[in-house]
Amino acid sequence: MTENELRNISFSPPDITDAEIEEVVKAMKSGWITTGPRTKEFEKRIAEFVGTNKAACLNSATAAMELTLRILGVGPGDEVITSAYTYTASASVIDHVGAKIVLVDTAPDSFEMDYSKLGDAITEKTKVIIPVDLAGKMCDYDSIFEIVESKKELFKSNNELQSLFDRVIVMTDAAHAFGAERNGKKCGQVADFTCYSFHAVKNLTTAEGGAVVWRNDIGLDDEWLYKQYMLYSLHGQSKDALAKTQKGAWEYDIVYPAYKCNMTDIMAGFGLVQLNRYEDLLKRRKEIIEMYDKALLPLGIQNLQHYGEDFCSSGHLYITRIPGINENQRNEIIVKMAKLGIACNVHYKPLPMFTAYKNLGFDIKDYGNAFAMYENEITLPLHTLLQDQDVDYVIEQLSFILKMTS
Repeated sequence: MTENELRNISFSPPDITDAEIEEVVKAMKSGWITTGPRTKEFEKRIAEFVGTNKAACLNSATAAMELTLRILGVGPGDEVITSAYTYTASASVIDHVGAKIVLVDTAPDSFEMDYSKLGDAITEKTKVIIPVDLAGKMCDYDSIFEIVESKKELFKSNNELQSLFDRVIVMTDAAHAFGAERNGKKCGQVADFTCYSFHAVKNLTTAEGGAVVWRNDIGLDDEWLYKQYMLYSLHGQSKDALAKTQKGAWEYDIVYPAYKCNMTDIMAGFGLVQLNRYEDLLKRRKEIIEMYDKALLPLGIQNLQHYGEDFCSSGHLYITRIPGINENQRNEIIVKMAKLGIACNVHYKPLPMFTAYKNLGFDIKDYGNAFAMYENEITLPLHTLLQDQDVDYVIEQLSFILKMTS
């Protein structure tokens, strides 16, 4: 193959049209470049899309998860459970609030945590479970809630909000899963709290950004809870900039020495246009996934299944596993693909393999299933700027490399 025949296929560039650019320009010309009317409209549209009463926009899914833990009153002396197979944000927020991180291994040949071990991980100190909707596929929440209910007698609430649940609270890291569905419900309608990411590599992007939604059937005061997110994300200030624009309304209070992680109107304007396009973006992702599946599954390549009778993912990542190869062989394949102009990735290196988590006492030897999923995993490019011929090129080159490797 000559250099001229090589393609340059990025892993996950943002899909930005003139409409997004025009809306951002409008936001800048309006004078509202921080949190303002576009952010409030974006929150309204997210809630409508998901099917919840409210949504709170923030500057990242990480902020959404951390603020949720803080609003719930989770802190020192508490335990929070999450998967060993995830990005660091799922666990780092637990450490940020001073709680103990409890990691659960994946089930054999699965990217989801082992639910048979989840029950054993719940103690009297457990306040929250953070499932991870990896690659945009919703977890088995029926099993999660069944386990939570079976351990209900262990739960000890620290405050009035926790007592409303009277059980371990389920807060999902749905950074990948905006728009996913399972058993007729959208991601955001199942877990107690659901946190989304709109980072640059996500299906729907605001460059940086995130949001949180919550179920409306458990007695929560939507307006009070929404106000908590606003307070916690804007220094604990009782009025945001929009409210202070009312004539003579400069006065405000600081009710809590809080944080700074609000969304801006520039980001929200970007997101509003992305949301208008989102159904078409999801449709294109499904088309690409089906092309990959049709060509690669007959070769013996394993993948995370995105679509079935009772579920539909957001199609965020095309995660594959190459049977019979080890970690070094996997890395060599990724290098060879890069030399052919194809950017691949790995999702994810299990948390116990990182220095930060080793220093917290975690050892990958205790998470053998997670390591087995990682060592032969390769994530292929999947984004809506890919043309059919680009997908064909990825398939052709990967097939050739695997043939030469075997």
